Amino acid sequence: MEKYHHSTRILVALDCIVFGFDGDALKLLLVKRNFEPEKGKWSLMGGFLEENEDLEVATNRILYDLTGLKDIYFEEIQTFGKVNRDPVERTLSVCFFALINIHAHDQDAVKAQNAFWINIENKPDLIFDHNEMVNVALERLRYKAALHPIGFELLPEKFTIPQLQKLYEAIYQTPLDRRNFSRKILSANLLIDTGEKNQQSTTKKAILYRLDKEKYQNKFNAFHYFISDSMR
Repeated sequence: MEKYHHSTRILVALDCIVFGFDGDALKLLLVKRNFEPEKGKWSLMGGFLEENEDLEVATNRILYDLTGLKDIYFEEIQTFGKVNRDPVERTLSVCFFALINIHAHDQDAVKAQNAFWINIENKPDLIFDHNEMVNVALERLRYKAALHPIGFELLPEKFTIPQLQKLYEAIYQTPLDRRNFSRKILSANLLIDTGEKNQQSTTKKAILYRLDKEKYQNKFNAFHYFISDSMR
């Protein structure tokens, strides 16, 4: 089949805002660039779309190269396409945000990419339009976390209700009412009591739960207003 008659070269990049949670703070996975332009400055992790790759395939490739993990939860946010956004060459960037368990990734893979986990509240200035990308991704994360239980993607396999609450407080950067939060979370019927307790907790009621993955997958889009204003 004859190709379209168009001589302009436009690159397609994929930039990934990777969120993680270390038990205390929401973090970003950022890379110190070791090449020009903006060598030595902070950047999101990304790469270029190959000619025979679908967008999701390329994003999975980039995330696997960075973290050593597969089947990561990610969502496409939007495309950034200002003419001069990249000083080297005309480049469109398709932006994704991803959620990973910060304790499960391949730390050697992260180090090999010259990447580091940075507290979201201490985010350094990023290159190009990456600051805008992070702001858009954080807004999307907060919106989705309020409607659907995506926060579980950031937790270890077993966790306590207080740990889960601390995660959502980190996402929204605001305290949540303990009783309302616990009641709302348990009423969703997504958690399975493991019968174990967190030995490192200072409270005797630190029951360890795990996510009912079957219910999570089957009813993911059914939990509207997962985090409501009454919980704040």
